[in-house]
Amino acid sequence: MLVHPQFDPVALQLGPFGIHWYGLMYLLGFAAFIWLGRKRLQAINRPGWDAKLLDDLLFYGVLGVILGGRLGEVLFYAPGYYFSHPLKILAVWEGGMSFHGGFLGVLVAMALFARSRKLQWLALMDFIAPLVPPGLAFGRLGNFINGELWGRPTDVPWGMVFPHVDSLARHPSQLYEFALEGVALFALLWWYSGKPRPVGAVSGLFLIGYGSFRFLGEFTRNPDDGIFGLMTFGVSMGQWLSLPMVLAGIWLMKRAGSKHAP
Repeated sequence: MLVHPQFDPVALQLGPFGIHWYGLMYLLGFAAFIWLGRKRLQAINRPGWDAKLLDDLLFYGVLGVILGGRLGEVLFYAPGYYFSHPLKILAVWEGGMSFHGGFLGVLVAMALFARSRKLQWLALMDFIAPLVPPGLAFGRLGNFINGELWGRPTDVPWGMVFPHVDSLARHPSQLYEFALEGVALFALLWWYSGKPRPVGAVSGLFLIGYGSFRFLGEFTRNPDDGIFGLMTFGVSMGQWLSLPMVLAGIWLMKRAGSKHAP
């Protein structure tokens, strides 16, 4: 049985200001986006798609992730708590970001960006899809460092006690999601996008891959606090939100394949 190391959530204290690990994970995710994005630009070699466009993409994406992710956490998972403590909505450095909310925020931000640059929105989403999983991986590491989103009780040998929760051995579900949504999804998308694909195919695979990995990972994750817990059929909110992603991904890949067919 393992014990969570109880990391200090503040990585560096500078007088009254603290630099939190969770914030650093986001910065690492954004840095990975730029680094991998430049490699993608070299590979596709498309006129007008350059480093300046990538920087602007990141700016729009950051706004979508932060605003959408926080609003998703507030509205999907813990509305009662945040409506009772409205100032906590602004405390993003303490953790509490919904992927599904951030995903919707990015969709809107990329639609606005594509419209302003007269680009095809779905082609833009195909470009950024392989750049997203490293950010998800760093985010799950941030969850683990914060000791949040712990797993359900288990008797597996690698079960981990989170002392600030209770004395039960639990699945380190943050690390499972790091491996699935971060590492495995990145490897799959980077390989798949390495060759020319019909427009929408890479986005479709992202939706299927993330939705499926998240759905599986939720079986080991303790239901989130708030008014929901486990819902109909014993399925969590995260699983219900992932199902439409998988269905949309299947539709996108089928649509892309039929348009590509002779």
